[in-house]
Amino acid sequence: MRIASWNVNSVRTRLDHVLAWLDRTDVDLLALQETKVDDPLFPLEPFQSRGYEVSIYGQKSYNGVALISRHPLEDVRVGFSGELQNDAAAIELSEQKRVISALVDGIRVVDLYVPNGSSLTSEKYGYKLAWLGCLERYLRQLETRDEPLCVVGDFNIGPEERDLHDPGRLTGGIMATDAERNALTQALGADLKDAFRLFESGTDHWSWWDYRSGAWNRDAGWRIDHIYLSSDLQELARSCNIDKQERGREQPSDHAPVVVDLAWEDDDESDEDSFAFQ
Repeated sequence: MRIASWNVNSVRTRLDHVLAWLDRTDVDLLALQETKVDDPLFPLEPFQSRGYEVSIYGQKSYNGVALISRHPLEDVRVGFSGELQNDAAAIELSEQKRVISALVDGIRVVDLYVPNGSSLTSEKYGYKLAWLGCLERYLRQLETRDEPLCVVGDFNIGPEERDLHDPGRLTGGIMATDAERNALTQALGADLKDAFRLFESGTDHWSWWDYRSGAWNRDAGWRIDHIYLSSDLQELARSCNIDKQERGREQPSDHAPVVVDLAWEDDDESDEDSFAFQ
């Protein structure tokens, strides 16, 4: 099974990009973030006509997550409140559309759009830390069902210095503070591991380049889009890649897709069927 995560920064603006990418890569499940559209206006038909099932949780102009799958999306749950029905903070935090999950061929796939936090002096930074605290409770609740777990999304955190293009300058600032990193580590717990780091230990692998300051042309990026796997799926991971070329297209999202290949169900698939990123 091939699972992808992509912050598209408006699914309607980037629709042609997303459809062309799906046609090229033939992924089984694409998790989108920052769809930026109310559910009634989500462009369902172009995906459904290609044989994809779609589950959405969106809002106008901001946030929004979606799952686009070749396999049935079962037991779809939205918001933190989809798991934490009696948690007052989870209900309040679910007002922003940032969380959706579904069972896909027996794997619980969770799609997240973690708040950016804006700046260390902004009230949005406190909101981000509270959100990450709720994420910990949410993931612990998921783990009680003992389903294989794949957590994907835009985490708006560079977990380590090797995930930043200029760690000396950026460490300690927004998306790279100890508080954010520790909160994410705490939320992930002992079992969930970064799929990309199962295959690549080095730096200079980015998934996001700011539109400002010529970041793309200078390759001044961050790795803030991640895929995390529970231990039973880690053993089945065959590759995890960032499709950097998508960021170089005309009018792109500022993020690139991240893709993990799992030997799940179709583990007799030949190596020739895997695609290589350029």
